[in-house]
Amino acid sequence: PVVASASGRYDRAEDLFGVCCALLAVAVAWLFLQDARPVSGDWEAGEILGLGLLPILLIFFVGFLLGTAAATFISALRLPFISKREMMEEVDRGAAEAFHRFRLRATAGATGILIYVSLYEHMVRILGDSTIAEKLKQTDWDEICNLVVGGISKGKPADGICEGIGEAGRLLAQHFPIEEGDTNELRNVVRFMD
Repeated sequence: PVVASASGRYDRAEDLFGVCCALLAVAVAWLFLQDARPVSGDWEAGEILGLGLLPILLIFFVGFLLGTAAATFISALRLPFISKREMMEEVDRGAAEAFHRFRLRATAGATGILIYVSLYEHMVRILGDSTIAEKLKQTDWDEICNLVVGGISKGKPADGICEGIGEAGRLLAQHFPIEEGDTNELRNVVRFMD
């Protein structure tokens, strides 16, 4: 099992939140700080604005920087600007990265199974190495995933992960029973990715 705090960085969402903050800052400045002064002089008529282009651009820039910084440190601010599809792609990418990073592909018989939990996206992915993936159906992978998600949604994430591991072991044993001389090739620990 691998637990990731987040699968993606979501820089674009930070930038979009920054642009929204910048536009809000300009709107507030325009409403409360902008004034129109009459132009004085014999041949001149009309009004001149108190805030010119340069102060408005500066307000926009500062609003953008503050909004982007806020979205960087407060991850909930990014959520409205991230599509479900983008999250799914990042979780898939993160699971594949974890599969290779923790050397699950290096097991004898290519029977490694990864249970990947991404906390920020609230998503779980189950990946199996090529040999086991050929033997199992999508419903088998979904069952493992449902056990993990069920435990998490009940407030018992450790129980859900343990049930998922147990089901993965049961499915693995159906197709690849333990033989004499088999050893546990992977460490029995939950891995964390930041």
